[in-house]
Amino acid sequence: MIKHSKKIIFLLIITVLIVILKFTTSDSSQKQSKEPINLPISKTAFFMGTVIDINIYEPVSDDVFEDVFEILNSIENKMSLNLNDSEITKINANSGSAEVKVSPETFYVINRGKYYSSLSNGVFDISIGPLVKLWDIGSENARVPSQTEIDNTIKKINYKNILLDESNQSVKLKNYDMMLDLGAIAKGYAADEIIKYLESKNISSAIISLGGNIYAMGVKPNSNPWKIGIQNPFSDRGEHLGIIQVKNKSVVTSGIYERYLEKEGIRYHHILNPFTGYPVENSLASVSIISDKSIDGDGLSTSVFSMDVEEGHKLIETLEGVDAIFVTKNNEIFITSGIESNFRITDDNFKLETLKK
Repeated sequence: MIKHSKKIIFLLIITVLIVILKFTTSDSSQKQSKEPINLPISKTAFFMGTVIDINIYEPVSDDVFEDVFEILNSIENKMSLNLNDSEITKINANSGSAEVKVSPETFYVINRGKYYSSLSNGVFDISIGPLVKLWDIGSENARVPSQTEIDNTIKKINYKNILLDESNQSVKLKNYDMMLDLGAIAKGYAADEIIKYLESKNISSAIISLGGNIYAMGVKPNSNPWKIGIQNPFSDRGEHLGIIQVKNKSVVTSGIYERYLEKEGIRYHHILNPFTGYPVENSLASVSIISDKSIDGDGLSTSVFSMDVEEGHKLIETLEGVDAIFVTKNNEIFITSGIESNFRITDDNFKLETLKK
């Protein structure tokens, strides 16, 4: 009888412990579920020939995203080379004949494009449109042109023949068959305009992505800097070779992996040299520009990619608030002085090198 009573008491104690454990676990789960989860509010769309990702780390309404996409739509309608009624198409259609009055936005982007064309001594040239159309890399009509076609086409390229009238906000292409192409700079401008809009809505934490253009707005919800992965140019998109920590910065990457044409075992990437008419040939696989404005990162990434490492590194070191990560075809990485403490390699196949003085 005593043994039986002891058994009943033991079972009662076990039952009470189980109930307490369940209650504690349930209470803990409820408390945990009430804690805020810092996930971004995200929307995706397709503009300007690329996928656009908008990630906002604060409560916002759908109206914000609708406004952002309207900004992108407006820019594309003004600056696309592929729309029949865009301002760029009208400028190109009047090449060699008449000036075209344009919006302040288009005039600003062309002016900045001409500035970077000059800064790079023409290796970046926004009048490269005829050559881009000739190769058409990235479309189903991509092909390797003949040498005669290339020789005839590069004669049409010269940013110095883009005539700007600031007082009238008008643009004229001096010679017949010239063609502007803002594809290498318009996305950067669009990123800056989105950030400007988000700031007007008192939003301070967001990541926006326009293809190879990333803008890290403010800091993460936990107040730490954003960690942006630098694409491995030899691997699938999303595989990184390193991480850069930034806040309120644009990160723009240009490289051989983005768009290309393969013909008879040869890969032709889409960054074309306006002097040779062929894809740029040097030691570089990619260049990432870290800057305050994305339009600057856009113009500089293409410009610097078209130079050798030494020349590009020297140029970036002269520009305030701008840094760069150079990746060579030999898996070497060179960085500028402003990001020495912010960048780290995450792939052992790559090695950080120092330029010889």
